[in-house]
Amino acid sequence: MRQILFAGAIGLFLTLVGTPLLIKLLARKGYGQFIRDDGPRTHGSKKGTPTMGGIAFILATIIAYIAAKLITGEEMRFSGVLVLFLMAGMGLVGFLDDYIKIVKQRSLGLRAKAKMAGQLIVGTAFAVLSLQFADKQGNTPASDRLSFVADFGWSIGPVLFVVWALFMILAMSNGVNLTDGLDGLATGASVMVFGAYTFIGLWQFQESCVNADTLTNPNACFQVRDPLDLAVVASALMGACFGFLWWNTSPAKIFMGDTGSLALGGALAGLAICSRTEFLMAILGGLFVMITMSVVIQVGSFKMTGKRVFRMAPLQHHFELKGWSEVLVVVRFWIIQGMCVIVGLGLFYAGWAADK
Repeated sequence: MRQILFAGAIGLFLTLVGTPLLIKLLARKGYGQFIRDDGPRTHGSKKGTPTMGGIAFILATIIAYIAAKLITGEEMRFSGVLVLFLMAGMGLVGFLDDYIKIVKQRSLGLRAKAKMAGQLIVGTAFAVLSLQFADKQGNTPASDRLSFVADFGWSIGPVLFVVWALFMILAMSNGVNLTDGLDGLATGASVMVFGAYTFIGLWQFQESCVNADTLTNPNACFQVRDPLDLAVVASALMGACFGFLWWNTSPAKIFMGDTGSLALGGALAGLAICSRTEFLMAILGGLFVMITMSVVIQVGSFKMTGKRVFRMAPLQHHFELKGWSEVLVVVRFWIIQGMCVIVGLGLFYAGWAADK
């Protein structure tokens, strides 16, 4: 428990005091946001705002995790390190994308094939490693079975698992990327999901099969390799994003850029895979799913019928064009995300209680 508190507090402190320093550094180098001409007109004022702010919470999360371990004298566990690796790797791909946008003045950043290749390399490395390093109980960080609130069904095998893990990683990283269109929207939504995973990790630790002899009902235990470590990572991410939100909320002093959005999406997917809550992520991260689906619907409708369902996709821009203020859209979407987290945690608890 102390690890979780230290990680969250240190992550919060580091981004609160460190982000202004990053803002000054990026502004001095002229690393400002490039605004596309086809976006809402109100976004023109955002041009030149420092971007690549994801650097702040990526570094803060890693430092907070290590510091919490050093302070408490606890060992770093493989599951937590693996999620941090996925976050940092995806963040590096996003950083290259942002850098090309700014330095090369190419609005689309990395070529699509290069960006996809980077994500696939990082995702594949994570997926393969997550099936290694079994503990004394034989549990690896991930499982080659599908999961909702726990593993279910038969093994899909390592090859199909890698494909499934890549789908989750790409879906979540690009989902957060699409959501990151308004000041504070993706950051605030991520805080809520990371808070949920802090609770899930702590609950799984308390009801772990490792402690089956002391549980009132061993049949309801969780077979997760390092649940407490996952809670520490989630807490560090929650604190770091919360501190970053102070500077990222409207009017934003800094944007997370693809550096941050791809990193957050990777971290969310990693937490879901390692905590055996893969399908539950679709509910916990419901806002990201909803916004991603709005793009799918928009593109599909236009290709098939030549007509658009929304005034603009992703969905948040549709409501902007309907006359909603940016802050109004963000707050109402945060409320939707909050309800998704409540429903997701309710289902998680109900699934555990049903086994009892």
